[in-house]
Amino acid sequence: MEKPEFDSHLLRTALAQLDRTALRLNLEPDIHERLRYPRRALVVSVPVLMDSGKTEVFQGYRVHHSTVLGPTKGGLRYAPDVNLGEVTALAMLMSWKCALIGLPYGGAKGGVSVDPHALSRRELEHLTRRYTAEIMLFIGPDLDIPAPDLGTDEQTMAWMMDTYSMTQGKSVPGVVTGKPLIVGGSAGRREATGRGIVYAVYHAAHRLGQNLQGLKVVVQGFGNVGSVAARLLWREGCVVVGVGDVRGAIWNPHGFDVRQLEAHVAESGSVAGFPGSEPLGNAELLERPCDILVPAAVGSQLREDNADRVRATIVAEGANGPTTPEADAVLRDRGVTVIPDILANAGGVIVSYFEWVQGLQYYFWRESEIVSRLQEVMTRAFSRVWALAAKEGTDLRTAALMEGVRRVAEGYRVRGLYP
Repeated sequence: MEKPEFDSHLLRTALAQLDRTALRLNLEPDIHERLRYPRRALVVSVPVLMDSGKTEVFQGYRVHHSTVLGPTKGGLRYAPDVNLGEVTALAMLMSWKCALIGLPYGGAKGGVSVDPHALSRRELEHLTRRYTAEIMLFIGPDLDIPAPDLGTDEQTMAWMMDTYSMTQGKSVPGVVTGKPLIVGGSAGRREATGRGIVYAVYHAAHRLGQNLQGLKVVVQGFGNVGSVAARLLWREGCVVVGVGDVRGAIWNPHGFDVRQLEAHVAESGSVAGFPGSEPLGNAELLERPCDILVPAAVGSQLREDNADRVRATIVAEGANGPTTPEADAVLRDRGVTVIPDILANAGGVIVSYFEWVQGLQYYFWRESEIVSRLQEVMTRAFSRVWALAAKEGTDLRTAALMEGVRRVAEGYRVRGLYP
């Protein structure tokens, strides 16, 4: 059977990681082959009546990589460069992430090729509702549960949930996660990814014989993930010396007051121009001296051409795929500890799982319970990955992929092949 062409730089990276991992695990060729392709992929046209009265058509996607361990889980992103290859790669990474953490999910991802900042709120609502209608047969609380990602937020999820619920004749809070609290969201969900990064950094630093107090931190990306990670690391006594967003980056070797920086961003829309800071480009920010680097923006920021100039001891991947395989090799050879994305940024999907469970039960937990359970799950996953890396004599990314891929492969092994 001729296979569809799903291509992107991120997909080539994800496939290269899978192929190397399959070799280390000595996976059966038939299971390896099944893991290289998504279970199903949907491409849809999303016509939207714009405020001007004109109808524009956007391209939308939803990909389920694996359903062997349970319903699929994955974010929805709105960005101009979204394509089928990127969405397929991100769905694959979600499979490994969910399996690594021990969640009863397969991986999924969705997206629409659109600049959300160019649309009005009314146009975004129309886009979201029509996209939801187009993928309706692909989603459901026991089938596929979307969540917010790049360019989407709590409001996007509320529109998705409402659109789906209207077709069912009742409210279905379990169809999405990352919703507002008032319609079944979970306490602690907004901070979950950033909080999980902090737990991962804490354990990595501890195993390297370091205390977080006084460590210098650089964060690329000051959105929901990066800003929370920066604030929580700062509260733990770290010195946040560099921060960047889409409009530029800033530097101060003595550190920033993150509360004041957040207030500046709320007022101006960017970290740029923060008083007492030196302006930088985002590429230059990655090369400034620090102990902890958190790339929490977009993919492929650490590459072969700049990895040798990274001066951090620990790189905690807040974004998906911020380090290319070539850069990985350079950082590994230089002794830099890279906490891979499927481990470092897993806090979001962990608390999404908690939200899903709460929605199915109609019973909601206190935020203190959420935080405690998130810390427990992250600690357990980090310990497994660190122990496997030591046992295999490899880096954390390879160990995390080995654990995630092994669990998905075992699911295929025990379930067999239908018919």
